[in-house]
Amino acid sequence: MTITSPPAAGRAAPPRRRNRTGLAGWGFIGPFLAVFALVFLAPIGYSIYLSLFQDRLIGGTTFVGLDHYRQAFEDAQFWSGFGRVALFLAVQVPVMLGIALLVALALDSGRLYGKNFFRITVFLPYAVPAVVATLMWGFLYGSRFGLVGDINRTFGVSLPDPLSPGLILASIGNIVTWEFVGYNMLIFYSALRVIPASLYEAAEIDGAGQWRVITAIKLPAIRGALVIATIFSIIGTFQLFNEPSILKSLAPNAITTYYTPNVYTYSLSFAGQQQNYAATVAIVMGVITMIVAYAFQLRGMRKEA
Repeated sequence: MTITSPPAAGRAAPPRRRNRTGLAGWGFIGPFLAVFALVFLAPIGYSIYLSLFQDRLIGGTTFVGLDHYRQAFEDAQFWSGFGRVALFLAVQVPVMLGIALLVALALDSGRLYGKNFFRITVFLPYAVPAVVATLMWGFLYGSRFGLVGDINRTFGVSLPDPLSPGLILASIGNIVTWEFVGYNMLIFYSALRVIPASLYEAAEIDGAGQWRVITAIKLPAIRGALVIATIFSIIGTFQLFNEPSILKSLAPNAITTYYTPNVYTYSLSFAGQQQNYAATVAIVMGVITMIVAYAFQLRGMRKEA
C-alpha cells in the first residue's frame, strides 16, 4: 500500500499569483476597453440599430429590417459618390505615395544638402488643419478673387477655373496630396533608417549602383511601411469629407450634396432629417472600406511572405 503525502502548502501559491497577475492585467487594459466600447463599439451598434428602423410622423418608430440596405444598393446618388471616391483613390493615392516615396529616398540617400530643412518643410503641411488648408487653397483657386484670377488679369490669359465641375476633383486631390505627402514621407523615411548598414556594405562590395540598391534593398525592406501607408490612404479616401464640404461654399455648382458618400450621409442626416437612412449609408461604406483595406492587406502580406 502506497501512502501519498499531502501536497505541500506552498504549491497552491502559483495559481493565486497567476490570478493576481491576470487581475492586474485587466486593471491596466480596463480603462482602454471602456473608452473603446464607449466611443467605437457603442456608436456602431447604435448606427446598426438606426438602420433597421424608420422614424415616421405617423406611427412612430417602425422596424423595417433590411429595407434601407436594399434602398442603398439601388441609390444612384450613393453610387455616384462612391464612384467619385473610387476614381480619387485610383489616381490620387498612387501619386501621393509616389511623391512621398521619392522624397524619402532622396532624404535617405545622403546626397541631399540640408536634408533636415527639407524634411521639416515637406512635413510641415501635415501640421496645418484640414479646414485651414482647404480654405487657403480654395482662395488660391478662385478665378475672381484668388491667385488664378490675378494671373488671368495680370497676363491677360484665361486659365481653367480649378473650382469648375470638371476640375474640382483634381483640385481636391491637390489639396489632399499637399497635406499628406509629408506624413507618408515620414513613414517611409523611418522605415528606411532601420535598414541594416551591412546590406549596403554588401551591395557596395558587389558593385551595385544606386538604382540597384533601391530596387533590391530599400524597396523590399520597406514593403510593410508601403502597405501600411496604402491602407491608411484607402481608409482616408473613403472618408473624404472636409475638403468637399468646405469647398462647397466656394463652388456650389461643382459640389453636390452627394459628392462623396460621407457628404451624402451628412446631408441626409442634418439637412434631410433622414437619420435612419444616413446610418445605413454609413454602415455600407464602413463595410466596403473594411473589405477593400483588408483585401489589400492580405495582398501585401502575401508579397512580403
